[in-house]
Amino acid sequence: MDIQRINPREWNCNAAVFGDLVFCSGMVADDKSQGMTGQTAQVLKKIDAVLAQAGSNKSRILSATVYMQDAALKDEMNEAWMAWVDRANLPTRTAVGAVLTPGTLVEITVFAAK
Repeated sequence: MDIQRINPREWNCNAAVFGDLVFCSGMVADDKSQGMTGQTAQVLKKIDAVLAQAGSNKSRILSATVYMQDAALKDEMNEAWMAWVDRANLPTRTAVGAVLTPGTLVEITVFAAK
């Protein structure tokens, strides 16, 4: 079975598709001047785009992992998440505090079915 790599770069790719599974890399916001809600919304938009390239969408997400620079900002992250997530097809999710690159408040990775 072949592996399709979405947007390969020097050090990784945005997603790898194997069979009917899509494995997305961790995504971060491009505009670091925004707060947690704004950065989360940017990341979710990027996830939508990568999933579309892989032939999937947010209703097919099986699992998400959310890494936050400051876990105390979880409510702000959830504001963007709840406005975006397909509530009829909720994925499993883990949200944890993590050390991220300077200015990055959130990084999200997802695994989805095609």
